[in-house]
Amino acid sequence: MGLFKRSSASATSSDAVSPHGDHEMGKTEYTTGTDPIGSDGVTQHVDHQHLHRGLKSRHITMIAIGGAIGTGLIIGTGKALAQSGPGSILISYTLVGLLVYVVMCGLGEMAAWLPHASGFAGYATRFVDPALGFSLGYTYWFKYIIVTPNNLTAAALVIQEWKPSSEVNPGVWIAIFLVTIIAINYFGVKFFGEFEFWLSSIKVVVIVGLIFLSFLLAVGAGPKGEATGFKYYKNPGGFKPYIKTGDTGKFLGFWASLINAVFAYLGTELVGVTVGEAQNPRKTIPRAIKLTFYRILFFYCLSVFFLGMLVPYNSPELAFANKTGTAGPKASASPFVVAIRLAGIRHLPGILNACILLFTFSAANSDLYIASRTLFGLAEQGHAPRIFRYTDKRGVPVTALGFSAAFSLLALMNVKDDAKVVFGYFVNLVTIFGLLTWISILVTHIFFVKARKAQGITDEQMPYVAPFGLIGSYIALFFCILIAITKNFSVFVHDHSKGGYGDFDYKNFITGYLGIPLFLVMIFGFKWWHKTVGVKPLTADFYTGKDEIDREEAAFLAHQAATKGDKKAGNWFYRNFISWLF
Repeated sequence: MGLFKRSSASATSSDAVSPHGDHEMGKTEYTTGTDPIGSDGVTQHVDHQHLHRGLKSRHITMIAIGGAIGTGLIIGTGKALAQSGPGSILISYTLVGLLVYVVMCGLGEMAAWLPHASGFAGYATRFVDPALGFSLGYTYWFKYIIVTPNNLTAAALVIQEWKPSSEVNPGVWIAIFLVTIIAINYFGVKFFGEFEFWLSSIKVVVIVGLIFLSFLLAVGAGPKGEATGFKYYKNPGGFKPYIKTGDTGKFLGFWASLINAVFAYLGTELVGVTVGEAQNPRKTIPRAIKLTFYRILFFYCLSVFFLGMLVPYNSPELAFANKTGTAGPKASASPFVVAIRLAGIRHLPGILNACILLFTFSAANSDLYIASRTLFGLAEQGHAPRIFRYTDKRGVPVTALGFSAAFSLLALMNVKDDAKVVFGYFVNLVTIFGLLTWISILVTHIFFVKARKAQGITDEQMPYVAPFGLIGSYIALFFCILIAITKNFSVFVHDHSKGGYGDFDYKNFITGYLGIPLFLVMIFGFKWWHKTVGVKPLTADFYTGKDEIDREEAAFLAHQAATKGDKKAGNWFYRNFISWLF
């Protein structure tokens, strides 16, 4: 196959020469195009600098949905309902769901054209500015090295429903979970994909079961035989005033629920990090993204719709659920449990607590995966030390994995009560990075579309095109920026009924907004240090690395065609009626 040129610190590494030349930064090295093909049709790179495409279509789709379903849905909806009312959360979760779909479609268009391991940070480097790719990559990595220990802590706190800390120190559970997720990630992407597939499948079963149970309770099929219908929309009401009274208070309640909905959906974009390890990514990635819309409608919108029918926003038990603070999720804090208790069903909270434990463990597992791949992608772009680019013979970035896992020891801070407060500020600090990620993806998609049109790449040449195009990305970008700016609006708006303006919550203000200047400082600091310039539409590099991915795709499809007769027939029903769910 000969030798192909690679730019190791360019927007993406490659085995081909770009028609526009190599990126201005980085060194030039050579690699062969003669890597062996595995028994599954996947190219087995032997240079210890590549991820292996071991994630099947079903793995990708379930990782995508697993990233969207978590404690934000099963727990966070309780806070949103108690704060804003059923009408507000139904509207806000639907609108933000549409916003997420636009973000995912923009990401899908870029990922289908160039499904490279550097992910959306690499696209930002290649199509917008290396400074944006640098800042986006590190803020995303910061997010996940903090979220991982947070979910480890949450899992340990869930166990306290059965084993209180007076009997077993939560640090013991944190250590056990940490060792387990490191092992799952170390055993290779195929093992991780299979493990996460089954965990996410259980998540789906649990959520589907809760939705159907909620429906049955709403129509009067519960032990009490009472059909609640829409009575709670009338009394106490569909929209709860927040901070202020009257229509202003109801609008603030709606806006608060909009922000809660955003953070419930954060993580959906993580499918963009898996593109470097996806089999046949030009088919599987767009499929996973398109199905995201239906899952959003089914899981989130139906869940909050039925919750609003079953639980009044002024329920005393819901008020208790809203006081979990930074202590972590428990079954007693779930609005679904409140609905079950109000309906008079016993013994189910304990079962749901076990499900929440599974949710948090799965989240910690996938968070560590995303952190390690994000650091690997930064190293591939030349934005992190080259040692983090090393992969073992199974394609696992072991150095990036080990370094990212080391930060999970931050979870042990939660063993001490006074450290929990500091860790809570940590979490609040990095949550803004999720919104900044969406903003960066939308900006990159806008530049991507302008560049490909300037270079004459038509929609017909694209494996996948975002259905809302540039207009959709512009509208979504506006709302993402607006939500990011107003994320902690409660520090500016005070309850006049309680007398005066009260004290300014400077701690919440600092931790809620510090991520924005940090993100901007990294962008402009990188530009000042490296003297980079923005990428022009006519010089944007659409081809470096594409031929390597094309070869991998051709080899995989040839293997699929050769082994097609070996596969069992009769999966038509599953493919057409069930696969969208799993």
